[in-house]
Amino acid sequence: MPGLTPVPSGEPSEGTGAPAHPAAQELAELLRSASRGDQAAFARLYDATAARVHGLVLRVVRDPAQAEEVTQEAFLEIWRTASRFDAQRGSAISWLLTISHRKAVDRVRAAEASSRRDTRYHSTSQPVAHDETAEAASATFEAQRVRHAMESLTSAQREAIGLAYFGGYTHTEVATMLDLPIGTAKTRIRDGLIRMRDTLGVAQ
Repeated sequence: MPGLTPVPSGEPSEGTGAPAHPAAQELAELLRSASRGDQAAFARLYDATAARVHGLVLRVVRDPAQAEEVTQEAFLEIWRTASRFDAQRGSAISWLLTISHRKAVDRVRAAEASSRRDTRYHSTSQPVAHDETAEAASATFEAQRVRHAMESLTSAQREAIGLAYFGGYTHTEVATMLDLPIGTAKTRIRDGLIRMRDTLGVAQ
């Protein structure tokens, strides 16, 4: 595992020494090389994307120290799982940001779970087990429905919606990251949401 340099603190800036938006093909090639154990390629991938990954993580966890930790964790997973990247399902930056967003959400959920445990410890009331089980089953069912609906999208729609709704990016940011006109990005997101709505059977 190659050593990782510290990520920039605070919001990412332009002065990282790496291109602001490396070509999608270049990032995909770096990922493929990293999957074969090429540490130099992984280092270049890290330098090119760390600022954007850190910026996304910071927006989710909202704590600079934790954001740095989660960013490092995300890149460790990227290094370990680089062979799973499939360019047919989306761009390299989308794949990286999806992993990073999941890591950030996991950190927030872990903190919330710890806080809930502390609250329950000081409470005399006990939750009803079957109610919690029912809620968990319902949440799992809804998550499965959403995943199924996402699979119904084209790769371009899935990538744009993933960035906008799971990555938390604005339409303008999505357009910039995917190197698209803003109108095209909005159309992909809108059409994808319509298709998901139809798949889920949501009434207009």
